[in-house]
Amino acid sequence: MSERAKTQKRKQDLGSDPIGKLMFSLAVPAITAQVVNMLYNIVDRIYIGHIPDIGPAALTGVGVCFPIIILIMAFSSLVAMGGAPQAAIAMGEGDQDKAERILGNCFSTLLAFAVTLTAVFLLFGDPVLRAFGASENTISYANDYLRIYVMGTVFVQIALGMNMFITTQGFATVSMLTVVIGAALNIALDPLFIFVFHMGVKGAAWATILSQGVSAVWVLRFLLGKKTVIRIKKENLPVRWGVMLPVLALGVSPFIMQSTESLLSVALNTSLLKYGGDTAVGAYTVIASVMQIVNLPMQGLCQGAQPITSFNYGAGRMDRVKSSVRLLVTCTCVFCGASWAAVMLVPQVFAGLFTSDQSLMEMTIWAARIFLFGIFAFGAQMGFQQSFVALGQAKASLLLALLRKIVLLIPLIYIMPLFFENKLFGVFVAEPIADITAAAVTTVSFLVWARKGLKTAGQSRS
Repeated sequence: MSERAKTQKRKQDLGSDPIGKLMFSLAVPAITAQVVNMLYNIVDRIYIGHIPDIGPAALTGVGVCFPIIILIMAFSSLVAMGGAPQAAIAMGEGDQDKAERILGNCFSTLLAFAVTLTAVFLLFGDPVLRAFGASENTISYANDYLRIYVMGTVFVQIALGMNMFITTQGFATVSMLTVVIGAALNIALDPLFIFVFHMGVKGAAWATILSQGVSAVWVLRFLLGKKTVIRIKKENLPVRWGVMLPVLALGVSPFIMQSTESLLSVALNTSLLKYGGDTAVGAYTVIASVMQIVNLPMQGLCQGAQPITSFNYGAGRMDRVKSSVRLLVTCTCVFCGASWAAVMLVPQVFAGLFTSDQSLMEMTIWAARIFLFGIFAFGAQMGFQQSFVALGQAKASLLLALLRKIVLLIPLIYIMPLFFENKLFGVFVAEPIADITAAAVTTVSFLVWARKGLKTAGQSRS
């Protein structure tokens, strides 16, 4: 089949197939990929938390690295979540050359980010970790993990950032395999390096970056090969601001959502260390892992909906845009409701995955029910937020991304302990207050915008 024929077939799939069937076919591999991707860090934490004698301290030390890891991943989202919808819209408009220019420019930008981030964190990792909540008991474990992890930053940028361009073309299975291959290797290497070779925390870091390297090679082979619809080409590698500025403007919303997660982790780690010591920081490390278990499958749902929403928005099919958004939000809300019930009823199951230390277990069970109480509302927040991104509404998406964490949550972390005798309760209860408030504002904002915005866009594109 010729490249043009493949492109036309992709248009027919995204433009005319039933929404439910399309979303299922794209979302299931994307969800699988996100769940497996979650295992990269989750498996590390599970094994590290059960290292004899040093498990709780090592787990807390690695937990202090998470803000940096999240920040590194956020830069890949800045490019991927800004570039992939733009490329999909260009494909929907029939402009494949524009889509390939976006792809090539995004690849070069990711490489530039990788070099910069690697240099910064190799030079300043220790003081950053101490500022992020590492204590004298945990700093050595944090440094051991981080110094190795940041050397694989280029693999993270390519594997995560470029993989979204595979998904947005409709090759969801290939995108899923990107993550499955790397995660399977990570799961196999973790116990080998940690326990058999007695490398401890360093072994977990080596297993992670080697696995990400394999995933990066897989992504590049596909995007340089014959099966892809849009391809990385040499002539599209020089960065053009006319191409990248709209990409960065759109991607800044998911970037802020992830990078402020890093800032949020810093605020939480330092506050928890102040009021509850290393045990409280360790409990948050476990709870953050549970948040990943909830969050990443929803990202998979959003990735499955994004190509459908973006393509049909570019093609002027607003009826299909509405159906896509409606189905996405229904799915994310149902999933979050089920997750809320599980956390409220059996938090000990999640805590037991990461530690057998009794004091850390008790703290985690108590804190999880407070901190995660508002996740039932998070489905609406993420579903409508990511729909704004898929529709190219950068400003609205950015403002809503700032609302939950910068405007609400981070200030509440410092304000709420002032109102409670139990200061730890005050820190943890800030999260559900912010979650529920942000979800309500995001829902109303999208419904108000959609009433007029989709109608206007449909008339201009028809």
